[in-house]
Amino acid sequence: MYDSAPDEPVRDLSTWAVDRLEDALAATRDGQELEGIRVIAQSRAQGSGEPDDGRLRWARLSLDANDRLPDGTPWNDARKNCQSFALRTWIIRHVGPGTAPDWDPGALATDTLTALTLTPGQAGSLSDAWRELPAERIGELRRHKNLTAHLDELIHLIPSGPTKERLRAWADVRRHLP
Repeated sequence: MYDSAPDEPVRDLSTWAVDRLEDALAATRDGQELEGIRVIAQSRAQGSGEPDDGRLRWARLSLDANDRLPDGTPWNDARKNCQSFALRTWIIRHVGPGTAPDWDPGALATDTLTALTLTPGQAGSLSDAWRELPAERIGELRRHKNLTAHLDELIHLIPSGPTKERLRAWADVRRHLP
């Protein structure tokens, strides 16, 4: 969000149009600027009075900025997935599902289940005595809780079947995770 020279003025990205922010995204690798673009675009997608296609463009920009943020650690990967899942769920619920994978409830369900490294049974068993677990294991349970935060809204959009049952199992277990 800051220009490289300390004597230059701070750029107020919140005033920029979507095309200008898309150009800025393409030109930056700076984590702070990427996060700034992600947050601004998400805010515009969720709060703008624009037509649905405008909201989708802002949402796509937010997802693209999110994708470019640092990853490769369990916490970074979980944070990125949580941001993506929350925005995608919001768009699906408020703008409507679409044919693009980002706006398809089934694709979001699949992406969610893919991001989870434990089964609901494993997570449930671990959560029974979570206070006795090493910090790394508690962190793993906490990431699973965060990764499933959107399930109560998503489950209603998924047709009956195995995927919906797996999501329900996770929603039930989630209540017991630290």
